[in-house]
Amino acid sequence: MQNQSKSEFPEWTIIKLLDWTTSYFKSHDIDSPRSTAEILLAHTLGLKRIDLYLRYDQPLTGDELLLFKTYIKRRINREPVAYIVGAREFWSMDLAVTKDVLIPRPETECLVESALSLPELGPGPKRILELGTGSGAIILALASERPQYIYFASDHSVEAIKLALMNAKLYHLDRKIDFFTGNWFEPLKTNGPLFDMIISNPPYIRTFDIPNLQPEIYKYEPLMALDGGKDGLDSIKNIIFDAHAFLVQNGILLLEIGYNQKEQIKDIIDDCGNYEDIVFKKDYSGHYRMVCMRNKCVTTRVQSSKVHACPGAT
Repeated sequence: MQNQSKSEFPEWTIIKLLDWTTSYFKSHDIDSPRSTAEILLAHTLGLKRIDLYLRYDQPLTGDELLLFKTYIKRRINREPVAYIVGAREFWSMDLAVTKDVLIPRPETECLVESALSLPELGPGPKRILELGTGSGAIILALASERPQYIYFASDHSVEAIKLALMNAKLYHLDRKIDFFTGNWFEPLKTNGPLFDMIISNPPYIRTFDIPNLQPEIYKYEPLMALDGGKDGLDSIKNIIFDAHAFLVQNGILLLEIGYNQKEQIKDIIDDCGNYEDIVFKKDYSGHYRMVCMRNKCVTTRVQSSKVHACPGAT
């Protein structure tokens, strides 16, 4: 076999791959083509993104090229980067994510900020419940900022709870949070202690709208965590009408909502009649994406409760 010249088989260095992949992603209308190329290549090589430019002339091995190629194909098929690399940053924490959970969004950090800014959540132990925890992003962010509180988090998906528990262990927060499975308040129907705050990012997309979302969302993210029913309000309505029975008097219910659902949700709250001091808050883009309300009911409970605990949870 004749020797081949290097020009026939050019050496693929880090910088050449980044330039080529960026151009390739642009031609396929992939969002943030350069940063996407950097994230996938850094993941391939087990490096930080900054290290790519410190080693810009480093050539890749054949195995590294093959692995990087599979990541490029997956992204071209619109698989989200977070699922490809298996992680997403939220509240300065790198959280594991899988297709069993929604990918944490930057705007959901506004929900965490709103919770932390509430004067009701001051000194002293408070009982906080998150419904539909997914990867655990919200409850872990709160626990990292207010470690003196008592935390609970639930999800309908056992796989989601296992993932949230794994993320909690990664940041040594697993002993601060009780994880359990169940659909909204169903596991808590027995008499038990009340909560000072209930927080949730429930499904709020209309069923009809889901096929019109970005393919990264409707093709890959869990439908159960997206579909809010015909009007997008099924889960929100259930939570609003049930939450007051699990809150202390003046306890807080804090929800993430769809950007165009303010008026409909205000009507739901009014119909329920169990809340006061209703405040809608905007996200970083100026859309009303959160609603905060105070429980005005008095609920008396026997101080005992049983939930379906996830194996390994405290």
